[in-house]
Amino acid sequence: MYMKVIKIIVLAIFSVALLSCGGKEEKKKEGFRYDKKSEVSKTVENNLNDIVITGNDAMQFNKKEIKVKAGKKVKITLKHIGKMDKNVMGHNFVLLKQGVNLVAFGNKAASARKSEYVPEGSKDVIAYTKLIGGGETAVIEFDAPEVGTYEFLCSFPGHYGMMKGMFIVE
Repeated sequence: MYMKVIKIIVLAIFSVALLSCGGKEEKKKEGFRYDKKSEVSKTVENNLNDIVITGNDAMQFNKKEIKVKAGKKVKITLKHIGKMDKNVMGHNFVLLKQGVNLVAFGNKAASARKSEYVPEGSKDVIAYTKLIGGGETAVIEFDAPEVGTYEFLCSFPGHYGMMKGMFIVE
């Protein structure tokens, strides 16, 4: 009986505390608008396609499709959210030119260990990140290619079968 009374009192106190949190309107400074972005951030935003993509220890990208605006800079941030070392479960982001056979490129890249699985001097690649392991991040910036559809992949041996997607320039 005693425990039941304590539970009811605790529940009542919690309910009152919860209800007292709402209903207050935030005061805004005069002449300051919270809903508008500054002109500087608008300019930066309008000139940059900022993409974040993650790879994990289960050989998966979190995106299968990326859309960007033509004629603007593209910033790709690749985050490896797994824990495995890059020698075991390394990931990169490789954007291929139009018409390049993804499977043929992936097979060729598998033997390019010294250059982090991107064949040196390859004419098939638009842009790529370095190879990263668990907990690491890589960032690249490049100009968006012409309007069209391109393929991207992780070129670590065997990963391109699952870690691939479409890069669409509009």
